[in-house]
Amino acid sequence: MYLKQSGSPASLQLSSQRKRELLEHFEANGAELERWRAFNAAYHEDDRRFMQFLIPPGKRVLELGCGHGDLLAALQPSYGVGIDFGAETIAQANARHPELHFVLGDVEDPATMTGIEGPFDYIVIADTIGMFEDIDATLRLVHQLCGPSTRIVISYYSHLWEPILKLAEALRLRARQAKVNFIATADFLNLMDLADFEMIRHEQRQLLPRRWLGLGPFINRFIAPLPGIRKLCLRTYIVGRPVRQFPDRKYSASILIPCRNERGNIENAIRRMPRFGASQEILFVEGNSSDDTFEECERVRDAYRDSWDIKVLKQDGKGKGDAVRKGFAAATGDVLMILDADLTMPPEALPKFHAIIETGKAEFVNGTRLIYPMEEEAMRPLNFIANRCFAYLFSYLVNTRLTDTLCGTKVLLRKDYEALARERDYFGNFDPFGDFDLIFGAAKQNLKIIETPIHYRARTFGATQISRFRDGWLLLKMVWFAYRKLKAI
Repeated sequence: MYLKQSGSPASLQLSSQRKRELLEHFEANGAELERWRAFNAAYHEDDRRFMQFLIPPGKRVLELGCGHGDLLAALQPSYGVGIDFGAETIAQANARHPELHFVLGDVEDPATMTGIEGPFDYIVIADTIGMFEDIDATLRLVHQLCGPSTRIVISYYSHLWEPILKLAEALRLRARQAKVNFIATADFLNLMDLADFEMIRHEQRQLLPRRWLGLGPFINRFIAPLPGIRKLCLRTYIVGRPVRQFPDRKYSASILIPCRNERGNIENAIRRMPRFGASQEILFVEGNSSDDTFEECERVRDAYRDSWDIKVLKQDGKGKGDAVRKGFAAATGDVLMILDADLTMPPEALPKFHAIIETGKAEFVNGTRLIYPMEEEAMRPLNFIANRCFAYLFSYLVNTRLTDTLCGTKVLLRKDYEALARERDYFGNFDPFGDFDLIFGAAKQNLKIIETPIHYRARTFGATQISRFRDGWLLLKMVWFAYRKLKAI
């Protein structure tokens, strides 16, 4: 099925008159379209950079409607396949990018899609979905090339810009375009739902698709992504995943308990731990306590040796973030879970976190303490107000509704954490809490994030180790850091 770069592909016979007209337009105006791409280089460069942000290098990538394959090549896939219905277009793609695979075919034809070797990590539909005649049916065809972790990335022009783009064509500021469907995002989401895909990320970019002495790049980077303003942007990007459930899947669990000056809670964590999953291991990571927490961890490990698989580690550095990284590096379970040693999040609630991951409903689960009524003195009023404010900001930054980013319980698959850790250099070692390293990493990896409510309890031993004002300032720094890394690309 794959065309060799030395081949001379025959023209594809298209049954649709509209597709024949599209093919005639692209192949008759190829040279002109290339000149206009050079003229609008700022727009295309911004689009390419954002696609590279969404899709890390080294992935298996399929592009539907690949053109000359320039975007596919820019994504640096470990295995890249492009499909297009233009014979001359495919011939040029082969000549430009011999390291990639190009297929002459109609992506709406089941025979074409059946001939592709999948699955893929990412499936890209860049500016071509408006040319499909039956969008939801085509998306259903894509399922056969998806694995459980596949992401579909759709980019298109905002329908609000249709009059401006038509005017630009009339004023010869833009190449004459083939007739496409300008579809509103709400309609796209409905079509994805019909095809059993769900959106996990929605981004809007580019207010000024020109350089204008550096003003365009500045506005597009820092102003265009802001709430409200972003609705006016030219480009829309949707990242989705196939909707699949795995009711019979069984995963083992590694429960990490970071502990510092929590001697009185260590044995209770084991006594109250429920049994769930295919198997369980518990990892205490002790943070150089001033009491006998480390010795208590070792005593509990030995006392419960016959009934629990318990490991005791001592931190090399400081902070919960360092403890999480050390514990997760030593974990062997399929699902990684964090349980704060203060036990304000009841250990008895862990099975429902595990079930969400095990059944495929989400790939990252964050606990929230702010849904159910909490015990008196469980959270100070000022902390409650600050949590609400920061939840709004972080929900915007990670494109997911989060009500409680500082809840200590976070759960994800070990394979996803390992991918997150491999790409940690993008963010760096910035997070002393350990919460945001995981949340931002999950957002960057396009994981499906979901919250589940817990009943937050007051402490029964020890004192909180959070400083409202010092840590509040750190949270403000986190907001700016995340804006630069996740929005101002």
